[in-house]
Amino acid sequence: MTVEEALQILKENGYKYTGKREEMIRICAEEKRYLSAKEIMERIRDHYPSLSFDTVYRNISTFVKLGILEETELDGEGKYRLACSVDGHHHHHVICTVCGKTSALPGCPMSVLQSIPEEFQVTGHKFEVYGTCKECRPAQ
Repeated sequence: MTVEEALQILKENGYKYTGKREEMIRICAEEKRYLSAKEIMERIRDHYPSLSFDTVYRNISTFVKLGILEETELDGEGKYRLACSVDGHHHHHVICTVCGKTSALPGCPMSVLQSIPEEFQVTGHKFEVYGTCKECRPAQ
């Protein structure tokens, strides 16, 4: 997803444009890793020193709800990244637990599950693989 696509999603869902929202999205777009709300707050504070953590967190929640940001949990803390698409296809990620970098995995493990009861309608799922990337391995 691009910053422009994310801003269009906000507009289509009745949210008005603000420089703060755009900056938060740009911060996430610059990274190829998950960021904590605190990291986003620290990066945006240079441009908006009076911005509250509550405002940042509310916007993050809105972005997740609208599919602009993807959310995961690392070390008991919510982490966020700009939603990505690999050729527009559904996919999952491997995530480095040291630096937070992510890489897309081909395919989806849901396709091999045969045991979901027929009367159960799946509305979503989550699959992530955690480990240590090549750059972070020597540091451990």
